[in-house]
Amino acid sequence: MRYTLGKDEKLKGRKLIELLFSEGKRVKSFPIQLIYFKNNRETEVAIKAGFSVPKRNIKLAVNRNRIKRMLREVYRLNKFKFLDNLKDPYVFMFIYMAKEEINYADLEQALHKLHEKFLTKISDDEQV
Repeated sequence: MRYTLGKDEKLKGRKLIELLFSEGKRVKSFPIQLIYFKNNRETEVAIKAGFSVPKRNIKLAVNRNRIKRMLREVYRLNKFKFLDNLKDPYVFMFIYMAKEEINYADLEQALHKLHEKFLTKISDDEQV
């Protein structure tokens, strides 16, 4: 498996992002929130992912960009866990919710917890 995050895997386009925020479901594992929905459009990739750090939480752009880089890196190295358990294509938006920066190890641990919560939520949704 290649640990890449290519251009086609990044979430782009106003319509798709608006659709994600209007119809998406949420899963939280502090300090990360995941908004997701099942993408019914034809797509080459299984997951399109976006990353966001709100300006109201982290004031300096330098710090916001650093957190986004860490989020992308943690996701890039662990995305195979999401891919192995999905049958349908999904759209993801990872949002950093904390008011201060955290280290890489804590961010990675939060992503693992988020992954577990996401899997239980989609399995519950499929049963209903």
